[in-house]
Amino acid sequence: MNFSKITGTGSYIPTIKKRNSDFLDTHFLNPDGSDFSNGNEDIIQKFKMITGIDERRYAAPEFLTSDLAFFAAEKAIEDAHIDREELDYIVVAHNFGNLKTGANQSDLLPSLATRVKHLLKIDNPNCVAYDILFGCPGWVEGVIQAQAFIKAGIAKKCLVIGAETLSRVVDKFDRDSMIYSDGAGACIIELCESQDSGILGHASQTFAKDEAYHLFFGNSNNKKEDENVRYIKMNGRKIYEFALTNVPNAMKTALDQSGVSIDEVKKVFIHQANEKMDEAIIKRFYRLYQKQVPEKVMPMSIHTLGNSSVATVPTLLDLVLKGNIEHQEVRKGDVIILASVGAGMNVNAVVYRY
Repeated sequence: MNFSKITGTGSYIPTIKKRNSDFLDTHFLNPDGSDFSNGNEDIIQKFKMITGIDERRYAAPEFLTSDLAFFAAEKAIEDAHIDREELDYIVVAHNFGNLKTGANQSDLLPSLATRVKHLLKIDNPNCVAYDILFGCPGWVEGVIQAQAFIKAGIAKKCLVIGAETLSRVVDKFDRDSMIYSDGAGACIIELCESQDSGILGHASQTFAKDEAYHLFFGNSNNKKEDENVRYIKMNGRKIYEFALTNVPNAMKTALDQSGVSIDEVKKVFIHQANEKMDEAIIKRFYRLYQKQVPEKVMPMSIHTLGNSSVATVPTLLDLVLKGNIEHQEVRKGDVIILASVGAGMNVNAVVYRY
């Protein structure tokens, strides 16, 4: 029987810091175009209380999403000590393709995965490169797909990347623009012959009947802006309510499938969307097993890195594995959960033993 495990990780953290104080002079507007009754200091303070975000990272203007993906991929390949020519699949999760700073059109031709393969200078034509659009859970879904390829016997080594430059699709008049950031994370998944480590269980779902447009592309809050230019928009309250029910359920499905007790779970790497929401999801998850949330079970990077969509989980995982998150570590044999929620609305979870 074929099993799979993560043998290397890498991430790229952009160099440009955008602090909350940098938004003090921003002209925020309500969705209907009207001014807020309170000032920016109050808006930013409440934003910090809810999201936990102090600052976020933006990519330098000369770098595209595919460049960030390439930087993270190089590190993952080096960490795994593999020959890149032996890769069977390159899967790149993103949402908006390549976006030049100041441009209003995304570039998806060729795919970002093809561009990453080109930048990696891989000759092997049997290395298949493709993109996945699955909202914020895209990287986790890529990991699940890589496992399926390996389990089916059609792959031995896969590179899965999550990369995004959300700073280039935000409406500067929308206070939600403070949430989003840029970054990239990657991992190598390889065939292994034993189950002493690797993926133990997973779950994925798409809710589209009533939830499809909780996240969407919409006009600027400033009605004087070009109506043909769209920006990332969301219904925050509905997303919050959706996530609180469906993410814990997906995590439970994956954990029950794995046959592992919740008491064995050492870390939960959850999509860095909103600190309060993530804390509530974890509490709901443990409540399903009538348990209290253990201390330090949920590493977080949102305070300094913001929400980089598909990049949050792989970036956070890499930072913890490399010892770059204070008081957080993963040891050999530890059981961890990777979980995410996002546009679709999609949810997924993976139970993994290191």
